Amino acid sequence: MTPPLEDLLSKVDSKYSLVVAAAKRGRQLMEGHPKLVDTRSHKPVTIALQEIYEGKVTYEHPKAGSR
Repeated sequence: MTPPLEDLLSKVDSKYSLVVAAAKRGRQLMEGHPKLVDTRSHKPVTIALQEIYEGKVTYEHPKAGSR
């Protein structure tokens, strides 16, 4: 089950950051990286969202001007 959006947004600074973090982690899962949470879902993005919700996956906001 996917955590509620309001709870997920408390873990990041914006919806954009949430989407980027979930997509990046979802790609890692598709490449064969192990799941960090116990879930019955097999969908990479759902697993990634659960990992973010449980604090197992975090993201670092890039500093302005660093590309």
